[in-house]
Amino acid sequence: MFALILSIQMNFQQLEYIVAVDRYRHFVTAARHCHVTQATLSMMIRKLEDELGVKIFDRSKHPVVPTETGLRVLEQARNILREAVRLRNLIHEHITTPQGDLRLGIIPTLAPYLLPLFLNRFLTRYPLVRLHISELTTDVIIQRLKNNQLDVGLLAVPLNDPDITELPLFVEEFVVFGNASALHLKKKFLLPADLDLNRLWLLEEGHCLRNQVINLCELKIRERKIHQFNLTASGLETLKKVVALNRGITILPYLALRDLSASQRKGIRFFQPPAPARQIGLVSFRFFVKERLLDALRSEIIRNLPPRMRSRSQHQVIEVLPFPSAKGHT
Repeated sequence: MFALILSIQMNFQQLEYIVAVDRYRHFVTAARHCHVTQATLSMMIRKLEDELGVKIFDRSKHPVVPTETGLRVLEQARNILREAVRLRNLIHEHITTPQGDLRLGIIPTLAPYLLPLFLNRFLTRYPLVRLHISELTTDVIIQRLKNNQLDVGLLAVPLNDPDITELPLFVEEFVVFGNASALHLKKKFLLPADLDLNRLWLLEEGHCLRNQVINLCELKIRERKIHQFNLTASGLETLKKVVALNRGITILPYLALRDLSASQRKGIRFFQPPAPARQIGLVSFRFFVKERLLDALRSEIIRNLPPRMRSRSQHQVIEVLPFPSAKGHT
């Protein structure tokens, strides 16, 4: 057995090929993403299987699936490829000026409001950094971090995942927004009990923001009266327009208020302290080593936050809600 192991001549390219086939479950699609012909990819995988003396994929299934042994080979292949990337990054970390590629995943309820605050300044300050941004749900971000398809995630924490390293950034409070006639105009600050559940509109199922609102208000959504029409809103911008037109209310994160018009701002009400909030952080896989890039990104985000969010005193009136356990967080 020891002699067999020594005789194996696998290379990183072969490992990349089997990981690609596992990801796309199709040889032609995997070959296209690896920029080789299907014949070349198949030949290299066959050669690896012959050297290992095992079948990595069951080609009789459609789509193709890994064998039981293949699953273990794929897990180790990902570890090897991840360590190879880590070795390259360790070398680059000795360069004084932050540079290189940084693949960032950010949740949809944060992306349109936070990115405009720091993105241009970050790119101007660090011209040698190439930033690749994807707007994704929390579950997808975590999976891509573990598969080395992303470097960093920007989302609500904590995640309570032992494979993920978290770097807290800031606390973002929740506010009430809606048609002014649907709010308690005489109250400057509201309590969760002040909310009319029958006028409350939420994001579609699976959003962590929806789950946090339910947690905040101890709502039993099924006990509400049914709206005259049903809307499955996947974005906060749609939700803001719906509540404004239908005398409704919703709960928004603080940064989502920045684009409101003067008339829309009349429909804002803050919660009575301690205000409910979510904590936003940068997350990475536990072996991530682009520390200079991560520090640069963190510093630029914090530097460009609104004064209300940068103030240390706000933490005295903020109550971070427990992160929901439901999947599909955004």
